[in-house]
Amino acid sequence: MLTLIGCDFTSRPTPQKPITLAIATTSFKKKSAPKELDTIEIQSIHGFDNFVDFQRVLGSSDELLKAPWIGGFDLPFGLPRDLVRALGWPLQWEQCLKLFCSLERARIRDLFKGFCDQRPLGFKFAHRATDYVANSSPSMKWVNPPVAFMLHAGIPLLIGADLTLPGVRTGDPSRIGLEAYPGMLAREMIGNQSYKSDDKHKQNDERHLARQNILDALQAGTNSLGVKVKAHKNLLDQMVQDASGDSLDAVLCATQAAWGAKQFHLGDPLYGLASDMDPLEGWILTC
Repeated sequence: MLTLIGCDFTSRPTPQKPITLAIATTSFKKKSAPKELDTIEIQSIHGFDNFVDFQRVLGSSDELLKAPWIGGFDLPFGLPRDLVRALGWPLQWEQCLKLFCSLERARIRDLFKGFCDQRPLGFKFAHRATDYVANSSPSMKWVNPPVAFMLHAGIPLLIGADLTLPGVRTGDPSRIGLEAYPGMLAREMIGNQSYKSDDKHKQNDERHLARQNILDALQAGTNSLGVKVKAHKNLLDQMVQDASGDSLDAVLCATQAAWGAKQFHLGDPLYGLASDMDPLEGWILTC
């Protein structure tokens, strides 16, 4: 039995907007029919309103989460090479990220804005190669959504917990962190329809129905990953009723982690990440 986790991350956790962690289990058959789905069972969903408790769970033999495990984390694992080169920062991943994470957010905003101001309209932000494939926000973006600050807050926690980040960083081999992007899997199920919002005025019936449709597809295994989701009714209800989408996103990340774990099980040491990925930029799982 393998433990999987999915993490919907926030750069400013609070009781109202915590880091959300879904814990799941699965097992892979040595031989299976070509169309047989892998199944993950969601065991629990937890919220962390501070970084200390979150890192403690990731980095120890806490009763909540015992290694070995494989996790999908919804935060970028690297910066665009073009940006790093333009700023004159180290081109080695750990040195670059340590420098980046040592800066205050206001300083990061100024540096990144200065970079953008020198570029033509339509090409303001630098993108990682994986951002183009996944259609994700560039990891240097500091507003709407502030994924740069998610990187800034999250990577020190993953390093501090000594996670192995395949293709990027070698740490504890029993705790594997992979960059996940739940929006990519959600789009596969419902297109570009919105399914979540932190704005209470936008938490409407249409988004509620969209979450239900995503969950129905996950339970049926109707996705390109070949993964089916099971859970107790109270957890299924939580995924739909949580209008922020954080609970559902954590489960989507765990689903993507299951796909990565299967690739490793089949012999891929990079868990399905691109074999030619840029080790400075990182790569989004399943894209």
